[in-house]
Amino acid sequence: MAVSDELGLTAQPVLTLERRHNRREDLRSLARLARRFGVAGIVVGNPLHLSGELSPQAVKTQEFAAALGELTGLPIHLWDERLTSRQAHEILYEAGHPRQEHRSVVDQVAATLILQSFMERQGIGNRE
Repeated sequence: MAVSDELGLTAQPVLTLERRHNRREDLRSLARLARRFGVAGIVVGNPLHLSGELSPQAVKTQEFAAALGELTGLPIHLWDERLTSRQAHEILYEAGHPRQEHRSVVDQVAATLILQSFMERQGIGNRE
């Protein structure tokens, strides 16, 4: 998970939410975190195939995102997450983190990249 600062200028990693086997509990955990951080909308990484076609996981993700929107009443934005995990690994490697340690934070870095790219594309935080 990642959140933006109050001005919407930058995205910061928050935590890696460990999925449970119970979808309802996962949704409730995310809803609690959304309330805790006072979010106005939720950006969900959409795992498309490299070709841009829907993957089976993307279909599940979209169903999950719709349920999250229903539960929270917040706008949900699906955002292309292709290659963000690879980019996150590269960032961690370049920052000097050994590959063995990437697993614990790679999802947070990827979430930050997804949110930052969403904000940049939407013009959020641009105060020209």
